[in-house]
Order: sequence, then C-alpha cells, then structure tokens
Amino acid sequence: MGLKAPGILTFMLSVIITVVVLVAMFFGANIPLLKGNEFWALLVAQFILITGCLMRGM
Repeated sequence: MGLKAPGILTFMLSVIITVVVLVAMFFGANIPLLKGNEFWALLVAQFILITGCLMRGM
C-alpha cells in the first residue's frame, strides 16, 4: 500500500482542529464542545489526516 500526501483541504482541517485544541489546552480558552474532550478532538484530527493519506493513495 502506497501512501500519498493528503489533499490541502484534509490537511488544513486537521491542522485547524489541532491548533484549536492546543490553544484550548495551553492558553485556557473556553470552547464549549471541546471542554473536557481535548484528547478525542486530537484523535479525530489525526484520524482525518491518516484517512486523507490512505484515500489519496488508492
């Protein structure tokens, strides 16, 4: 199975979710749906990125 670079939309979505989670964790931003679910949000961001790499390679 060959992996390819993800599309720009997939990559940017993953980066945006990751940055929002990191801002909430380290700077104490109160984001309603994210409060207490930071780990799961980071997991979703990485899943989106991995899925983008796998689907682009098919």
